[in-house]
Amino acid sequence: MVINPLTDKECRAIVARASLGRLGCALENQPYIVQVYYAYEEDYIYIFSTLGKKIEWMRANPKVCVAVDDIENQSQWASVLVNGTYEELPEAQFATERAHARKLLDTRHRWWVNALAERRLDSRDDLIDPIFFRIHIDSMTGLGAMAEDEAGSKPPVA
Repeated sequence: MVINPLTDKECRAIVARASLGRLGCALENQPYIVQVYYAYEEDYIYIFSTLGKKIEWMRANPKVCVAVDDIENQSQWASVLVNGTYEELPEAQFATERAHARKLLDTRHRWWVNALAERRLDSRDDLIDPIFFRIHIDSMTGLGAMAEDEAGSKPPVA
């Protein structure tokens, strides 16, 4: 297998194409990673959630990352890591941004499922307050792999 760095353009194409990633945050030297549905545009990743551990931790430490994978098979894959800063979009103050986030997320299949499914275990639907937030992208890096016999004939997954 040959593993090569991805260009910024290749990283952005993978993040734009995907809709499911893993959000990483940390508090008091303890990491926390959770699967999220998201929508991407040039400088931001938009996510919908409800109040819980990840929101509380990101409010305390807004430095976060999002990992996105594109896996064809064991020897042909790409992995992108986005580093950024959490920004909550409260309803009254960010009505335009929330509407924009919802419009972007509406293009993704069942983008609300993770956040609501978790809360339904503990609460009635009318007690779930939606939280829209975005990650301002500070940097993006990635690696792509392919089988050695394909390395000379095809570019990495992108």
